[in-house]
Amino acid sequence: MFLRNAWYVAAFIGEVGREPLARTLLNDKVVLFRTQDGSPVALEDRCCHRALPLSMGQCVGDNLQCGYHGLQFDRIGQCVEVPGQPNIPPDASVRSYPLIERWNWIWIWMGDPAKADGTLIPDWFWADHPDWACIQGCGGTPLYTKCNFELITDNLQDVSHLTFIHASSIGSSAVCEYPPKTTRSEREITADRWIPDRPPAPFWKKAGGFEGNVDRWLISTTILPSCTVNDAGSVEVGTDARQGHREHGAEMRVLNAPTPETETTTHYFYQHARGFEVDNPEWDEIYRTQFTEVFLEDKVVLEAQQESMSRTPDAAMIDINDDAPSIAIRKALRAAIAAEQAENRQAVAG
Repeated sequence: MFLRNAWYVAAFIGEVGREPLARTLLNDKVVLFRTQDGSPVALEDRCCHRALPLSMGQCVGDNLQCGYHGLQFDRIGQCVEVPGQPNIPPDASVRSYPLIERWNWIWIWMGDPAKADGTLIPDWFWADHPDWACIQGCGGTPLYTKCNFELITDNLQDVSHLTFIHASSIGSSAVCEYPPKTTRSEREITADRWIPDRPPAPFWKKAGGFEGNVDRWLISTTILPSCTVNDAGSVEVGTDARQGHREHGAEMRVLNAPTPETETTTHYFYQHARGFEVDNPEWDEIYRTQFTEVFLEDKVVLEAQQESMSRTPDAAMIDINDDAPSIAIRKALRAAIAAEQAENRQAVAG
């Protein structure tokens, strides 16, 4: 069950061109392409004539032509040509989806098009700001992960796992010693974790050039349904680590937008924006390589979790204190889905 009146990432901007791109999003088969002026289009990936996926066709001008019988569909999904006949059947159309290009991604609205509000896309300006360097994750493609997208959100919110899964890079023994403080609103949950006066993790020691202990922060904010930004960094002990006052250290933002493919598979979109060594290509490469390894470490864990859960779906599980942010997110998401379904039922009833 998914929240549909929301923005999800459908693709990196560079993935979509004149060649049709097939992608399953929230169990919907979608085809993406660009018109001749570069505008992105998303249509239902199923011809309304004999059901061949439109992604098996080709772009003709600004239209997408079915590869079976040559019907052409425009950017709003209306059939505009049927070869060999002048009249087009009145019901010859496919669904189209609202799209917005922002923060190096193409965002798609999977619900009621009339409710597609661009202001609901997170303000992740770090992806496109001259004071920040941004590296697209996984080479500018989603990291395909065989797990439910909520397991990814859990992973991003409960950073205590850094101590055990990422000990050689961003983890340290101190992370799991300091519990998070959780704050909640209707559609946003934040977990703050502050670690004062402790040795830096290997990555942050190199990033900040620290000789001694540091003050470290890990702040994870999730905006429903699935967008999480990790505000992370370290500064010299006793200096101001508030946002905008971190000149005595190094900071980054990890922009995460896992989009469900199905209930047990996810297109995991992510980017790394850093506020240090902005013009240093060596650090670009560190993020392309070393942080890819970090995410692959998580992928192994997430897929093993899903396999176990799918094998024994009724097995009991416990919660611990570090689960508080994830529990809050799941509760808020369930409430949002229930409200959306109730609204849909009311609309159908008239």
